[in-house]
Amino acid sequence: MGLDLNLNLDMSALPKELNLLLHFMKRESGKTVFSRHEELFSEINWDVFLKLTHHHRIYPYIYSRLKEIDPKWIPAKVVQEVCHGYQKNTFHMLRLSGEMDQLCKLFIHNKIDVLLLKGPSLAADLYGDVSRRTSSDLDMLIPLTDLDQVHELLVDLNYVKEDYFSKVLNEWKWRHHHVTYFNYQKGIKLEIHWRLHPGPSWEPTFNELWERKRVNSLTTTPVYMLGKEDLFLFLIAHGGRHGWSRLRWLVDMDRIVNLNLNWAKLTSLLKKYHLLQVGGQSLILASQLLSTPLTQEMKTMAAGSRPKRLAQEALFYIKQMVNLHDEPLPEEVATFHKRHLFSLMSIQQKMLYLLSLLYPFPMDVETLPLPKKLHFLYFPLRPFLCVWRKIRNLALS
Repeated sequence: MGLDLNLNLDMSALPKELNLLLHFMKRESGKTVFSRHEELFSEINWDVFLKLTHHHRIYPYIYSRLKEIDPKWIPAKVVQEVCHGYQKNTFHMLRLSGEMDQLCKLFIHNKIDVLLLKGPSLAADLYGDVSRRTSSDLDMLIPLTDLDQVHELLVDLNYVKEDYFSKVLNEWKWRHHHVTYFNYQKGIKLEIHWRLHPGPSWEPTFNELWERKRVNSLTTTPVYMLGKEDLFLFLIAHGGRHGWSRLRWLVDMDRIVNLNLNWAKLTSLLKKYHLLQVGGQSLILASQLLSTPLTQEMKTMAAGSRPKRLAQEALFYIKQMVNLHDEPLPEEVATFHKRHLFSLMSIQQKMLYLLSLLYPFPMDVETLPLPKKLHFLYFPLRPFLCVWRKIRNLALS
């Protein structure tokens, strides 16, 4: 007897333009479907609709769907603008593919192991076509021990490092997870990861990921990407950390469940790395917003009140077109996001996070500079330095 689950979310507050966009994104979308739902096109603000397609980065995915719609339902200028975005993205993804191939050859030549995370490799893997998914940059995972060598190689290729965080306390290795480079001549952004996610968190080691790797089909040289189950873990942790604020990430979930995942192995990994509740959240959102069919294994993962509550909270980001990279965030968004991130954590993760706050930050060094041999004093001094900064900031304000 199957599980009797009520996964329905309250989507009554979603704007009609967003509802129409979601219908375009569903698997069963097509001319016959829309002929039965003509009311979806009533009183649509097409400028808002276009803004949504760009915010959620799904214009190349829905381009083919728009061409199937009767012209009387959708203005020609809307189809043209989505078409322009599709064409522009296709050229960009081809440029990224070429650069990815060259970089991987360079790393292999220098005996550096690399795993492709997102970019064209993910588009080809999930969609079978690099033009159907957007990607602003390339993401590559390497062992931490190779970070300095990769930096030298990239500088020789005219890449400029853009992330400059303090390394004075050595905690950057687990608090941060990547460094960003930009090639201004080629207009290409590159993220070099040594971790999948910012810490503190539990995640597989590079060697574990390497053992479960798959061959990437895009490059002429054998290059590797994450195993299917590891990719699922990576995508849900990334999407959950960003509140699923881009529908593109949910479309990824709709596609990855078709990769013949080993659900027993996946469930074990989710439990090990404290991501079971985020896995359930992602499946509920994909099911409710994109009509992704859930198997019995998926329903089991989504069971319980917590995944549903987390999924309902994620609608806050989707409904309001929240851009977490557009800082400073509005106070309401910043407060909600901080609380939501904490609610995503397991009890063990929350304890680990709270303990990590006791570990000194670079700002402690700025507040009270000490010789390196006395850096151990920052541990007992940290609470006092925090209080001092708050008093100072209040006085300045």
